[in-house]
Amino acid sequence: MRRIINSTYITADGVIKNPQDWPPLERDETADAIQTELLSRCDAVLLGKDTFLSFAAVWQGQAGDAYTDRLNAMRKYVVSTTIHTSDWENTVVLDTDIAAAVARIKDQPGGDIVSYGFGRLGRTLVENGLLDEIRLWVHPFFLGGTAVDTLLFGNAPAARLTLVDSQLLKNGIAILNYTVQHGA
Repeated sequence: MRRIINSTYITADGVIKNPQDWPPLERDETADAIQTELLSRCDAVLLGKDTFLSFAAVWQGQAGDAYTDRLNAMRKYVVSTTIHTSDWENTVVLDTDIAAAVARIKDQPGGDIVSYGFGRLGRTLVENGLLDEIRLWVHPFFLGGTAVDTLLFGNAPAARLTLVDSQLLKNGIAILNYTVQHGA
């Protein structure tokens, strides 16, 4: 069975929204290599609507590096009731019974599935026992003054996380990889 691996940027105070607007950090080649390695062992990406729209705005039509080329070529599943089609190549819209649709995708032969960002889709995956691993990229700052809906764990379902790997990057980001045991 394919695994779903979530990779999410988060600030030290728990914010996950709009990482493109966060204070910039020094570029880290190790971080690029880690993200590219994850994407290379997956053959599909699963995104909520907001993350999909921000990714498409950045990568659709771009080319020239391993990460961008791979992301553009692979199958992309977007969960949305308002997006019905997309001109970003290899995009499939999932708009009803998301848990069942994702379970069917997991049961298909193939590589792992990467999911970026953690909002309603991430919580749905956890609630339905579909998320296998979460990689939190903890950025070394507080944004402060944020609404609860911008926090990773606002209204999260119960789950036990087991730390399976960690890495500290030169720019201060700590990558924490957890397996997810559902219903804990």
